[in-house]
Amino acid sequence: MPISQSSTITPLQLRHRLGRVVLLLLGMSCLITGIWGGLLRVPVALPLPVSHANWISFHGPLMVCGFLGTVISLERAVGLRSLWTYLVPLLTGVGAAAIAAGVLAPWPRWALTAGSVLFVVVAVRILFIQPNLSNGVMGLGAVAWTGGNWLWTRGHEIPQVVLWWLTFLLLTITGERIELTRFQKPSPWSRPWLLTALVLLSAGLASAWISPRTGGVVIGLALLALAAWLTRFDLAWRTIRHPGLPRFMAVCLLSGYAWLFATAVFVLLKWPQTSGLMYDVTLHTFFVGFVFSMIFGHAPVIFPAVLGLPVQFRWTSYVPLAVLHVSLLLRLLGDLASLPTLRLWGALGNAAAVGLFLLNMVFGFSFPPKSNSIR
Repeated sequence: MPISQSSTITPLQLRHRLGRVVLLLLGMSCLITGIWGGLLRVPVALPLPVSHANWISFHGPLMVCGFLGTVISLERAVGLRSLWTYLVPLLTGVGAAAIAAGVLAPWPRWALTAGSVLFVVVAVRILFIQPNLSNGVMGLGAVAWTGGNWLWTRGHEIPQVVLWWLTFLLLTITGERIELTRFQKPSPWSRPWLLTALVLLSAGLASAWISPRTGGVVIGLALLALAAWLTRFDLAWRTIRHPGLPRFMAVCLLSGYAWLFATAVFVLLKWPQTSGLMYDVTLHTFFVGFVFSMIFGHAPVIFPAVLGLPVQFRWTSYVPLAVLHVSLLLRLLGDLASLPTLRLWGALGNAAAVGLFLLNMVFGFSFPPKSNSIR
């Protein structure tokens, strides 16, 4: 990412930044409504307008497609600097926001699907510019997202497509980490290990339609293999020795991989699931434990790049991370031991962790941008 040599912001740059902010706010609105709906499912006694019952029913799609899909595609658009690529976060943000607003017509789902299809085109464009394994894996993640969105649009229930969305996020994160392994000493086991895990994951998604139990076993094995690969080869084992932001990112990554191991075990032993406490355990070890650990770790780099604002690392960044892990443990214990009160406090802690993280990010930004701001 290029570094600005001047503190002066041109009108064109200002318009670009304002446009990114609008798209980011679309994604953040889906994060808020998704979390709100998730708390209502626990259940937590929160107010909910009748017209916004979608917050409960579509908690998962709002989080995965509306928030994460929009933010990830916005980051890619900023990196490519091509106007057409911003159509992806626009489509996904508008589609998910319409769902959150209570629209029951099918067009918001089609908007999400169209956005993910276009995101595959973006992934192909990136792969054409820089053909490597990292971008190839992230491209497969885009295909998985499109597959999940297509199935959901065609009427399949969320438990039938959630593993496709899981694959989208897992391969996106894995692809980003692969890029950094080039700074490590090459290992003859790294690529065969990774490719075997990817083949297992693809086979598991395919076989799940014929035999959900067989698919769960194969996907669980693939998740175990990928969790082990990430733990073994990630650069975090080196960067954790450096203070400040590098150490914080490493802690986020390594703790996230621990949650990925837990997800793999639950999928391996208990999938398929459609509802209930074990369903809650399995999905939240991944989407809260693994994914949000990755978000907390990468946000100090991604947000400045998207918004064009420098951010200063603070030791307080560890507070929301600790709250996230402790509250998720409480939630899982509440699920596994059938203790509703513990589950409720765990869910509230999950939401509090995200809120603390956002506050910490906002107070870490420098206004106005200085001369070394990332654009």
